[in-house]
Amino acid sequence: MRLIYKILSRSEWDEAVSTGRYHGSPDDKHDGFIHFSTAEQVAGTLAKHFAGKTDLLLVAVDADSLGPSLKFEPSRGGALFPHLYGSLETAAALSVEDLPLGGDGQHLVPETIRSVSKGGA
Repeated sequence: MRLIYKILSRSEWDEAVSTGRYHGSPDDKHDGFIHFSTAEQVAGTLAKHFAGKTDLLLVAVDADSLGPSLKFEPSRGGALFPHLYGSLETAAALSVEDLPLGGDGQHLVPETIRSVSKGGA
């Protein structure tokens, strides 16, 4: 199983859960796909696109379950980022976790993400 992650607001996720599908943020819709990050990319995505934002969630999805609509494409610094061309069934979420801000103003990511981004498991 290859986990990928979507960072989004609680209100976006709540709306998606009410319909069973997430169709993306305004940026996703503009770009024509839903932006995801790998575990190694989450911290950088938070810093670049979500700095200081509150009430965020981290949704984990099995990349392999998304089929051919998921493509890994070059983005920031040439790194391959997962992009979903289509909507996401909310039932595909394996976990949904809060991303609170710490005292230093940085988001507190789950330990499983921190260990991967530092070269751990």
